[in-house]
Amino acid sequence: MATVSDPWEAPAPALSVRQVLALERVLAGEPEVVAGAHRLDRPVRWVHVAEAADVGVMLSGGEMVLTTGVLLAGDEDKQAEYVRSLHRAEASAVVLGLGRAFPSPPDAMRRVAERCGLPLVVLHRPFPFAQLTEEVQSRLVRRKFAAVSLSEAVRTELTALITAGAPLQRLLDEIARHSGCPVVVTNLAHRVLGTAGERPAVDDVLRDWERIARQAWGHRPGRSGTGGGSDGDGWIRAELGGRGERWGRIVLCGYRGDTATGRLLAGRAAEALVLHRMLGGGAGCSWEEQSAQSLFTDLVSGVVPARQLLPRARAAGLPVNRRTFVPLVVRGRTVPQLDRVLRLLGLPGLAAELADAAHAVLLSLARDQDTAALTAHFAARLRAEPGPAQVVVAAADARTAFDDVPAGLREARHVADAVAGSAPALDLPPVVRLRDVHLRGLIRLLRDDPHVQSFAERELDGLLCEPDDDLLSVLRTYLATGRNKSRTAQLHHVSRPALYRRLEAIQARLGVDLDDFEQAASVHIALLAHDAQHQ
Repeated sequence: MATVSDPWEAPAPALSVRQVLALERVLAGEPEVVAGAHRLDRPVRWVHVAEAADVGVMLSGGEMVLTTGVLLAGDEDKQAEYVRSLHRAEASAVVLGLGRAFPSPPDAMRRVAERCGLPLVVLHRPFPFAQLTEEVQSRLVRRKFAAVSLSEAVRTELTALITAGAPLQRLLDEIARHSGCPVVVTNLAHRVLGTAGERPAVDDVLRDWERIARQAWGHRPGRSGTGGGSDGDGWIRAELGGRGERWGRIVLCGYRGDTATGRLLAGRAAEALVLHRMLGGGAGCSWEEQSAQSLFTDLVSGVVPARQLLPRARAAGLPVNRRTFVPLVVRGRTVPQLDRVLRLLGLPGLAAELADAAHAVLLSLARDQDTAALTAHFAARLRAEPGPAQVVVAAADARTAFDDVPAGLREARHVADAVAGSAPALDLPPVVRLRDVHLRGLIRLLRDDPHVQSFAERELDGLLCEPDDDLLSVLRTYLATGRNKSRTAQLHHVSRPALYRRLEAIQARLGVDLDDFEQAASVHIALLAHDAQHQ
């Protein structure tokens, strides 16, 4: 039998009382359920033929006991105690063959069995018990062999994937393929870290995840639980952890096969996931980070409608009901730092890494909170974290509808990209928004246009044909400071005469007069386009 202390071990697959009674050989005996009809789904682990009145002491639970009752006839007290002893031994059912001892169902046994919830079945026609025993035992052995074969196949396939460095999602997809139902991995706070299975079925599970989690977690580890499914069964979970510490769970949501086989599957899956995590998870970030990264990737891409991603966001721990969402993109800090600041400030939100060293953050604030003040507070605290001096926090306007979040994330990404690599002299506000990027933002949008590329190369040809990083850096700072010579000299730690010589060299190479506004503006636009193309 499976135990709570060993979630990987599961009982051998069993037949239910109802399935046994539906066997052709049993139907030939004209079975009639006279008590405990509501408990016919109890598992039958074994079939035991016994006439002894004290048979209960020889049982270990889950047996279907077959008897003619020959030693119980004429004594109602013995009949009642016989049923009670089977109940105490956790027998699955008792089958009584009617005949010489009992020509009709005994009332004493029927009353006690009904009270105990123990199925009592009578056979109206003579029936060789040996045939039933042989039939059930052979079926149980076949089911156990099939379950063990499936378990070992799953173990082999998952181990091969782990050895090949497969990501978490690949393992979950394989588990879902074998189980034929949605698979969910969570941490101990019920936050969903990964899912697999047919998308509509997974969405149905996630849509009501909080209620499902509360119900499912009410059952002991390794046991099947109820919740969320249309018929309320088949919810099987296994604990994830090691060295005496649990850190997550895997749940087979609405498994339709044999419960014991489902437990074997869940156990093998749990073993593989623990090993996968111990070996680094097939990626350079935690499962929580991978989950958030997948969600943000789908949000930013727009391939999946935001409305369909709402259950995933909710299950990942993001409050979504009557909230205001603030999309942010941050450069210069890591995901652990972002998560730490969110926790420190008590701000509900998710953070994940995007491409090109950018990180997305989605704040979820109450409708009555000051979004601008809280965003500025978050940016200020983030700058206090150890790391590069220059931190860019780009934000889109707050959104009250989740459907608008993808556009907000793309806007914040555009703003962050527009100021990426800006000269230190550029006076950026603590939180950069679209209105702050002006011409730089426009050039960023047009950077891949061939006409813009040609314009930049033509205007800067004198500096690019013979690259001089020092002159380019001085030019960049000089234009970013509004052609302020004193400020430029200060930022480059040179004297005013030395700066003048550099500016003269720049003008000579480019053939322009930087004191002329139009010529300086043209060079500035070309430099912005050049920088945008090389970021």
